[in-house]
Amino acid sequence: MVAKVRERLAVGKQTAPKFDGERFNLRKLNELEIRKQYPIKISIRLAALENLNDSENINRAWENVKENIKTSVKEILGGYELKQHKPWFDEEYLQFSDERKQAKMQWLQDSNQRNIDYLTNVRCVANRHFRNKKKEYLKAKIDELETNSKIKNIRGLYRGIINFKKGYQPRTVKVEDEKVIWSQTLTIFLLGV
Repeated sequence: MVAKVRERLAVGKQTAPKFDGERFNLRKLNELEIRKQYPIKISIRLAALENLNDSENINRAWENVKENIKTSVKEILGGYELKQHKPWFDEEYLQFSDERKQAKMQWLQDSNQRNIDYLTNVRCVANRHFRNKKKEYLKAKIDELETNSKIKNIRGLYRGIINFKKGYQPRTVKVEDEKVIWSQTLTIFLLGV
């Protein structure tokens, strides 16, 4: 058997190296009270460091300063919460999803008219709920963009517009090993997929 195989590999985007350090919630600095507490807390911690003797190694002194700043920032600002991609996905969503799965399992086990009607009804109710939840979320995002526009928060406005327009972005998985590529190609060819 002779065959020609043409393969086109997607080139992954060059991403910046991942930051493994701690991330802090810097948005809290926009609050007036926290903005006042922040320099006071750091100055108190650094004042305690001044009492240490100066004959220490400079690297050790720097580590002490760095650790004191990190602990005070962690106390005041707290950690950075990762962004939740689908905020409308909640417990109620899971209940509807589970109910839909159970109805489908009933239908697969016994496909009588009653189970078909029940599955259709559950699907309609679940899909209506999902649509309404998503509409509420999108309306809230639009209201947020509107308030950013009114208070002249241009950065937040443009970020929101970009995220709103971007929509779904599929991820590309980059394959590093050349042997894996050819074994996958051969498998696909032999299976006829």
